Amino acid sequence: MTNTTIDISSAQAARERHRSYLWDCLAPYYDEPLVLTEGQGCRVQDCEGAEYLDLFGGILTTGLGHCHPQVVAATREQAGRLGHVSSLYVHESQARAAAQLAEIAPGALRKTFFVNSGTEAVETALLLACQHTGRTEIVTLRLAYSGRSTVATNLTAVPAWRPMPSTVAGISHALAPYPYRCPFCKGPCSGDCVDDFANDLEQAIETTTSGRPAAFIAETILGVGGFIVPPPGYFERAAEIIRSFGGLFICDEVQAGFGRTGDHWFGIEHWSVEPDIMVMAKSIANGMPVGATITRDEIAASWTAKTISTFGGTPVSMAACEATLRVMQDENTPQRSAKRGSQLRAHLDRLAERFDWIGEVRGMGLMQGMELIEEPIGRSPSPARAKQLLEATRREGLLIGLGGMRGNVVRLGPSMLISEDEIEEAAGKFERACEAVDG
Repeated sequence: MTNTTIDISSAQAARERHRSYLWDCLAPYYDEPLVLTEGQGCRVQDCEGAEYLDLFGGILTTGLGHCHPQVVAATREQAGRLGHVSSLYVHESQARAAAQLAEIAPGALRKTFFVNSGTEAVETALLLACQHTGRTEIVTLRLAYSGRSTVATNLTAVPAWRPMPSTVAGISHALAPYPYRCPFCKGPCSGDCVDDFANDLEQAIETTTSGRPAAFIAETILGVGGFIVPPPGYFERAAEIIRSFGGLFICDEVQAGFGRTGDHWFGIEHWSVEPDIMVMAKSIANGMPVGATITRDEIAASWTAKTISTFGGTPVSMAACEATLRVMQDENTPQRSAKRGSQLRAHLDRLAERFDWIGEVRGMGLMQGMELIEEPIGRSPSPARAKQLLEATRREGLLIGLGGMRGNVVRLGPSMLISEDEIEEAAGKFERACEAVDG
């Protein structure tokens, strides 16, 4: 990155224009929002010349880091050759990217529909499930997040992200498999309540639907909900239950996909469950607008009506997607995430032993969360302390994210190419920020 410094008044002007001309709901982080101008690898720079180590990656989107040279080169070359043709025409990059996804996707998932975002991928999956089953009811989880469309916000079960009361019929929510706040143990559990969570899902289908659901959709790790990792065995039971009612299992890998959880390409593979439909976005093209819905041949064939996605699968985005997937395979992001994630997790666990307001550290690979609480006994959420930590990490030159029902969960999801030295640097900055909050 260059060391160009823009006058502070220019930063203030940018913030003022943001406040004046963008919707109020687009609320940036921090008391004094950052105005970012450059990024390279795991680092970004603001318009005042300050540099930050990015542990949030554009909400787990710059999976290869900012401005990866191979992705930049492929995007630039395609933009100068053929920018847009719509899905009415065939182009090589889209076909190659679809073949790459089929190669790494679980089981028989091999037919892809490209769109522009995770929200669109979810909507596409739901409509496909309804067409395949001839049904219309959908079951999902409390604390789920599915996007910002009308249907997606109705699926979402985190109040801060629901702008309206329910406006879509036929959506039911089962209990989230949340071991730290297990309603059956009345506190942290060791995962022994899998049957209880599974039974709640079954009861939700039996009592809040007609008994003929089209699908159950779930994130393999609940993202906005607070990086909640379900206990082992939950997804095996959940897939078995929805299929016993004749419905499909839709797996949401928008945040957890492409090696982020370590050892496997997709989060669901940790539980040896093959979904009927899977949705992806975020890291799929390292920041370019790409979402994808992948399924088996016979399910894809159920969509017989005409359809189109004007910008979905457009050549420039597909060039970025193709290059990103190629780098991920070359770099073996599942293995890298497992190794670097283990290094990061060790630091976070040590901090949890030191600070009693860290209630739990959880996550997989390079998708790590830290739930902050007021006191160890009552475990009441502490959004105020999370906000303090957010500001403290900024002062240390570190970017993190927040989530959870009460906004009290720290979310870390850096580039999957982050180095060992960068993890150590980040850990030092994070520890100093924790000390500032504790003091």
